[in-house]
Amino acid sequence: MMVAVCILIIIIILLAIYIVFMELQLKNINKQLDKRLQDKTRQPISLALQSRKLNTLGANINRCLKAEETLRLKSVNEEKRVKELIANISHDLRTPLTAIKGYQQLMEKSELNDNQRNKLEIAQKHTQELGKLIEYFFEYSYLINTDPELKLESINITKMVTECLVSSIPSLEERNLKLKFEETPPIYVYVDKEMVKRIIQNLIRNCIQHSSGDIEVKVLKKKDAVISFRNPVEDSKKIEVNRIFERFYTGDKARNNSTGLGLSIVKILVDQIGGSVEATLVDDKLDIQVKFPLG
Repeated sequence: MMVAVCILIIIIILLAIYIVFMELQLKNINKQLDKRLQDKTRQPISLALQSRKLNTLGANINRCLKAEETLRLKSVNEEKRVKELIANISHDLRTPLTAIKGYQQLMEKSELNDNQRNKLEIAQKHTQELGKLIEYFFEYSYLINTDPELKLESINITKMVTECLVSSIPSLEERNLKLKFEETPPIYVYVDKEMVKRIIQNLIRNCIQHSSGDIEVKVLKKKDAVISFRNPVEDSKKIEVNRIFERFYTGDKARNNSTGLGLSIVKILVDQIGGSVEATLVDDKLDIQVKFPLG
């Protein structure tokens, strides 16, 4: 009887030691995985304990990590090719567009009858639209291929929004759009002035191009400075608001004549200066809010 008890105790002790070693090895695996995530290394998982099941687990983990790394590198290379393609397209399109504008200017100076002049004006209008699209491509390709040097300073964001809205009045009148904007007391933010100006201009252009009614603009002071652009949209059910800042997203019919880059540019610029941007769609009205750190 005593012999059986001793054997049982020995077995229990051995099992306890084995379990402790197993826990230590699992802890070691977790530690190595954490190190890979924190240091962004490609070091494979290594095991010190000779256990067939743990060795199989480690081998499977390493295979998964290698497959994930392969997919990541493939994605990075694909993203790089897309960026290069956008940059090349935007550059290549500028040259023939300049030539087209030159010939149109020459035609404008020549003697044309009313019908010919009307057709020329239509061609010039479409040329201007094409120029705007190319500028979007050029700006986007520049932003995704460069690391900007921020020139941070304290600026009156209320004043900047007001100035940008005033300069856009002709475009608003052309689309028969009314603007609702209540000027608030000065709100100061600590940002890059030129980048914020481009953000506001892109948001205004987005509203003018896609709004189906009056545009509401607000500048608020909460934990951050908030700029809100709100406008009604057609076919709101076709807009996937969670994708609205994605590159080339043109989900609704109202965006068919755009590149889908305007709001993508806004997102990139906002991220670069440490702000945030979000969009909501309520009662067929799209509300885009940009937040900047107070200065």
